Amino acid sequence: MLFVRVDDLKPGMRLGKPIYNKSGVLLHDRNSKLTAQSIYGVKNFGLFGLYILEPAEPLPPMTEDDIQFERFQTVSVFSIRDDLKLIAAGKEPKTLDWLVNVIIKNYGRLDRKINFVQNLRSADDYVYKHSLNVAILTAMMCNAMKVPLSVQINAVKAAVLHDVGQLMINGEFNHLAELDLNQKMLVRKNVNDVIQKLDFDVTLKQNVLKLHECLIEEEKGNSTLSDDDAINILYVAHTYDKLTAMTSYTEPTSEIMAIRELMDRERRYSPKAVNALIRSINIMTPGVCVELANKKKGLVITENKESIMRPIVLCFDNNEVLDLSSDIVYSEVQIYDVMKTMDNRIKMDYDLLKQYSGDK
Repeated sequence: MLFVRVDDLKPGMRLGKPIYNKSGVLLHDRNSKLTAQSIYGVKNFGLFGLYILEPAEPLPPMTEDDIQFERFQTVSVFSIRDDLKLIAAGKEPKTLDWLVNVIIKNYGRLDRKINFVQNLRSADDYVYKHSLNVAILTAMMCNAMKVPLSVQINAVKAAVLHDVGQLMINGEFNHLAELDLNQKMLVRKNVNDVIQKLDFDVTLKQNVLKLHECLIEEEKGNSTLSDDDAINILYVAHTYDKLTAMTSYTEPTSEIMAIRELMDRERRYSPKAVNALIRSINIMTPGVCVELANKKKGLVITENKESIMRPIVLCFDNNEVLDLSSDIVYSEVQIYDVMKTMDNRIKMDYDLLKQYSGDK
């Protein structure tokens, strides 16, 4: 799968990912061929590129959860964009309560993990897509930690609102870049100025401002652990999405690398919140292709629910099965990273997994 910028699209190219309009109506399905008319529509739709299947490439598998997740992301980004622009202008949002309820209904009550697939972001939509993803992660993590519904609602609202201050910079700096201390303090001031004028719950306002205090303390090199579960959840969700986000000019951190960073910094990121994240999204599940620290590659055949970094792996080169839950094996071999496809999906080999399972 290749990423092709809009100006380089040609009739006959096959879509690797579906295209929806702002209402969630499917405009062009996966594997459909572009026409001159559809390319013109893509340009008018504001997209700066598409994922295109190579000529002989088969359509990669997607679960129904994956399809609905991408559709939900597309529809919700438009809603968040409209509301954040209103809030930045000092006006009351129109769909915030509705959107938060839909996020919690769809992702805050799940009894299973999902594939949290990142979407490609540009400078124009980064804030909206980031805010949405943080809200979805927050809803799932609140559910995993069984926090009260009132806490979950305020935390998800805070996730939607937290980055509105970056829309009020007026080009002073690029919100895709790393922010320094002064810039983070400016964003916090902008957020505070606008949310204090609007009719928001006091706890909601506190959640937003406390999250920004964490980001400022992080920049100072201080511990950011809070005694408030909602703040710890928001901070972990914000950091995970930021690390794994796909932009037009930066390579994202892989899911396993991001989780490793969160786990290794216990004075900054709450282990309880990180564990809630791990229990909410698929990372090291059967079928995932991995690169080992010894440079060999393999296939996860059994997930380790107690320790995500220590599954059972089948090596590609010699069919050796490595049980990384064994301290002896783990002292010799560890997982370095997951293998990814061009569109940032974790590379899966279900055929090999079925073959191995059948042999067993």
